[in-house]
Amino acid sequence: MKIMKPITYTLLGLLLLLQYPLWFGGGGLLTLWRLHQEISIQQEENLRLKERNQALEARVLNLKQGLDSIEERARIELGMVKRGETFYRIVEMPD
Repeated sequence: MKIMKPITYTLLGLLLLLQYPLWFGGGGLLTLWRLHQEISIQQEENLRLKERNQALEARVLNLKQGLDSIEERARIELGMVKRGETFYRIVEMPD
């Protein structure tokens, strides 16, 4: 019986030493868990950027093909008006 205690403790120590790399090592479960979190965050960012790219692509296509968007930009950014239209600017007086 006296020899069983040291063997038991030795085996338990070896088991703990073998478990350490599994949990905390370079390819361990904690690293795997962190990588899954990073992948999830990156996928959300990719989805957001994909939606933004689609909106920009639609805008570019509209600018290339549609005259309405060109007219709207000319009116807003350049202050242009059509023939026969009257342009009114309302200026508020400071208090």
